[in-house]
Amino acid sequence: MKVTPDIIRYEFIGTAAHVAHSNHFDYLGLSGRVIGETKNTFTLNSENKIKRVIKDSAVFNFTFNDGTTVEIDGKLLIGRPEDRLKKSIKRLW
Repeated sequence: MKVTPDIIRYEFIGTAAHVAHSNHFDYLGLSGRVIGETKNTFTLNSENKIKRVIKDSAVFNFTFNDGTTVEIDGKLLIGRPEDRLKKSIKRLW
């Protein structure tokens, strides 16, 4: 998978997620499969327990089906999944 700034438009439900950094200490190291997404949260299935992680307070490592791992700040992912498709992306480089 080619990693471009358009990665924030990707559908994250079904991907493996790991919380790399967070302001909330209970989120650190949490990992599992994304089973749901709302405007401000991801719902993870972690060890057969359902955990909600606030997007604004975490940096996520997503591992896609082809083995590609991408680190994304949750602040870039705030918004409903269908609205992220319409979002214009400003290149930082």
